[in-house]
Amino acid sequence: MKILYTVLVFMMIGISAIAQSSKEEAIGIEKKIIAKAKRIGDPVVASFSMYKLIALEGENSTYKDSLTYMYYSAGKYASCFMMANEVLKRDPKNEDILELKASSLESLGALDKAMEVYAELFELSNNNYHGYNLSKLQLSIKKFEDAYTTIKKVEGLNDSGKVSVTFSINQTHTQQIELLAAIPYLKGLIEEELDKNDEAKLSYQEALKIQPEFVLAKEKLDRLN
Repeated sequence: MKILYTVLVFMMIGISAIAQSSKEEAIGIEKKIIAKAKRIGDPVVASFSMYKLIALEGENSTYKDSLTYMYYSAGKYASCFMMANEVLKRDPKNEDILELKASSLESLGALDKAMEVYAELFELSNNNYHGYNLSKLQLSIKKFEDAYTTIKKVEGLNDSGKVSVTFSINQTHTQQIELLAAIPYLKGLIEEELDKNDEAKLSYQEALKIQPEFVLAKEKLDRLN
């Protein structure tokens, strides 16, 4: 009886080892497929293999993060939002994923929800880019006092000077503007809504001091003068 028990134990260990080996082999194959699909620019195949890896690795698979980035890059904002929620169940303070979620919601037109996520993100990061986006959304839904409070807080934060944002100049042209110049410009827009025109002039002047070729800031200042 003891011999039979020992044989059964070794059989179970053997089966488990084979299963584990087979699983690791399957994971390795899918990773190779993803790498090749990325090299040749085939996101459909890459995403399919990522889903297989998630099934193999379980709910905490980091390939959920990869899928979130892939969906965002492809402009599939609804899918990005849903996958971001999956990642945030595991890692609720992941600032990069929160930013993708907020940006996806904004792209989908869910401005109230995007504002809530940016507020959460700004509280976590104290990053002026996140605060700028929060203030911009508050302005867009006419929460002017909230927008003003946020942008004044943003003004006092450190900045590397490396971040820029894109503004539409007209239907065919855009302009890249340093975040450091975009912040006082946004403050000026909010001040105009609050009938603080003298303050708005100073804000537009500050934006132009940082980036003299800032077309929209110049137009706003000219209109107020």
